[in-house]
Amino acid sequence: MTAAAAILASAPGRVNLIGEHTDYNGGFVLPTPIPQRTRVELVRRADQRVVASSVELGESRAYELGGEQRTGGWIDYVQGCTFALRTAGHRLGGADLHITSDVPLGSGLSSSAALEVAVLRALREAYELPIDDVALALLGQRAENELVGAPCGAMDQLVASLGEPGAALFIDMQSLAARRVPLPKADLLVISSGVRHDNAGGDYATRRAECEAAARALGVGSLRALSADDLPRVMRLPDPIGRRARHVITENARVLAAVDAIERGDLVLLGDLFRASHASMRDDYEVSVPAIDALVELALAHAEVFGARLTGGGFGGSIVALAQPGSGARIAPEIAAAYATRTGLTGRVLLAGEVPRCDPS
Repeated sequence: MTAAAAILASAPGRVNLIGEHTDYNGGFVLPTPIPQRTRVELVRRADQRVVASSVELGESRAYELGGEQRTGGWIDYVQGCTFALRTAGHRLGGADLHITSDVPLGSGLSSSAALEVAVLRALREAYELPIDDVALALLGQRAENELVGAPCGAMDQLVASLGEPGAALFIDMQSLAARRVPLPKADLLVISSGVRHDNAGGDYATRRAECEAAARALGVGSLRALSADDLPRVMRLPDPIGRRARHVITENARVLAAVDAIERGDLVLLGDLFRASHASMRDDYEVSVPAIDALVELALAHAEVFGARLTGGGFGGSIVALAQPGSGARIAPEIAAAYATRTGLTGRVLLAGEVPRCDPS
């Protein structure tokens, strides 16, 4: 590629501090971007062909605009972006895309949204498309829903598009109103379980369908309409949809409490909310797995850790833990080593310390 002709764009991965499986239920979420990013170098072509190469995967794939179709591979995320743009009425031409990323795949840190937002940012600049950052995030969600086939909400794309280093993004997924919440003086630990998760898998879709069934049974448009006062009638629903709805209702309340705890600097309460969130995902929503539970247990065994929980869609992925400032770099490798001894799996430390105020370029 000719450097002078290339357009450069990037987007971060994210760790969701709290608010899991609430986004597609119109609820509240609290993610924050991480330093790891996906980068796209784009050069316009004179034809209608898109050629994408992934350095990490060592692969190139190509397709024609207008001929996007699901393959089950990573190229679907790129195809989904051009499909979403075209179906929204935007005019595109071909492009050569050179993709690099240090957002780990399948770790629950939203490598897919980072790719989608980076590709969409590059295409927006290359073809001077009139798309604001919220609309761009929603196009990324559409790419994943309609072409990739993952029935995700828009949280990941919104934080990849709107998030800033050093702050969580408190999002009302019903109105899409968002505000930044400066992170507390504490260490964040993100440790991958080595068990890959996939939002396009059947279990994720099943959970979403169960929430929709619970909402219909309760006569509401979405579970966002319900509060703790509704829990007695929620728990009269057939199992498991009553428990699924209970998780969403209580998780929404935990997000609101977490924002208040962060703003008051109450790390003990924030840690307790992390613990309660994980228990709810494990028992009511049933998206944790034994490897993740082991990682959470090992993290909580450290006195410096206030709380720990599964982060991301579940069925694998990573945990996030909140720890005393200055302790993360020491205890994260200890947790990973103990995890390897207990499970035989390799846990990878992805973040261990105060989230840096990194340059988002």
